[in-house]
Amino acid sequence: MLIKNPARQLDSGYLDRVPIFQFILLSLLFPMWGAAAGLNDILITQFKHVFELSDAATAFVQSAFYGGYFLIAIPASRIVRRTSYKVGVLIGLSVYIVGCGLFFPASTLATYGMFLFCIFAVAIGLSFLETSANTYSSMLGPRRTSTLRLNISQTFTPIGNLLGVILGKYLIFNTGDSIEAQLDAAPTPEAKLALGHDLLLNTLLPYKYILIVLVCLLVLFLITEYPRSKPVGEAAEKHAGLSETLRVLVRIPQYRKGIVAQFLYVGLQTAVWSFTIRLALDLYPGMNERQATNFMIVGFTCFLGGKFVANALIARYSAARVLVVYCGIGAALLLVAAFGPAGSAIWFVIASNLLMGPCWPTIFGQTLDTIEDKRYQETGGAILVMAIVGGAVVPVVQGAVSDVLGSLQMSYVVSAACFVGILLYFRSNLHHLAPDDAPEPAMQTSGQGGTVREENRE
Repeated sequence: MLIKNPARQLDSGYLDRVPIFQFILLSLLFPMWGAAAGLNDILITQFKHVFELSDAATAFVQSAFYGGYFLIAIPASRIVRRTSYKVGVLIGLSVYIVGCGLFFPASTLATYGMFLFCIFAVAIGLSFLETSANTYSSMLGPRRTSTLRLNISQTFTPIGNLLGVILGKYLIFNTGDSIEAQLDAAPTPEAKLALGHDLLLNTLLPYKYILIVLVCLLVLFLITEYPRSKPVGEAAEKHAGLSETLRVLVRIPQYRKGIVAQFLYVGLQTAVWSFTIRLALDLYPGMNERQATNFMIVGFTCFLGGKFVANALIARYSAARVLVVYCGIGAALLLVAAFGPAGSAIWFVIASNLLMGPCWPTIFGQTLDTIEDKRYQETGGAILVMAIVGGAVVPVVQGAVSDVLGSLQMSYVVSAACFVGILLYFRSNLHHLAPDDAPEPAMQTSGQGGTVREENRE
């Protein structure tokens, strides 16, 4: 029996109220890409010593991951435009399942290239999921609360980050000496190779649990009815081609700035997370990977807590003003981490997670709102997802800076610079706020068969 949608769709594609069950189910997709991103940070630390990689080379894990997003986002958006957001979600879940399954042969072949291919395959599925889910979340309710709604959905992402890191901590990392110390203690090259192979087999374990959850979500989406959330009437009479869409979008100054800001933000977040465990291992000799992972857990907890605080502030104040303050404090924390005392550097890096949480959904929501003609929305959202490629570039830059300077701590100046760039974007948004960007009242919702009324402001 299908689980039906009780909300009424408006001509603009938005709904008159929020269908609670559908919104929660959609939001449960967000921790799934959070878990994959969290596991990447674990894999970087493991691959560093097993494959004997430089800091820049380890960051290619993120290049494979976010490169997949970049390449597939536009094709995914065109499929979503021709079908529906729900179809995009179903494709994303299916490909994600295939990508996780590829870790079975990868853990046996035990080559860096094969693992990168698996990560790339997972990212293809996630690209479909994010291209569909981010825009869909903003559409599942009244237009005036779209940014707040996306912030609420995005609050689930750090829960996935936490779960991914916890799975990696207990299923991939062992107790005892660090990976580097274990490999150095191997009596022969053959023994070292065998140990490295055994360590790589551990990478399969967390993906088994993720596969179970993905299959459950796929079944739930198959049996749940979702609104199309596409414009109807005059707004839907003419379909927009890709070239036409790009010509329109490139003429919107704030949309262009939003692309740059999203590139910088994902690069910042990925670089900070990619090297947190490594920084702890550098600063505290004798610590093993499982112990160092505790710093990531604290960091993701801060990331989650920062989102809740930001949601409350954004519900009361202008989102752009809140984020200007957040970015300024975040940049200062990372500069102190880079150039301050080594003993406290890791704690300033962890504290920066408090300020990162609201950036992605706010940039996404505000940039998407600059597109007045919703015929261009799927492609516009896809290009914003493509900006995730910043996660493929900035960590490599930071890793290269670390290799050149010989200091992973000082390389965090790269992340601080990203925070400054994002601050400038939100500062520019302060001059382009429409009256509807003022603080919004609480979201109106309805349960099954609810009859909550809302003034049509479309």
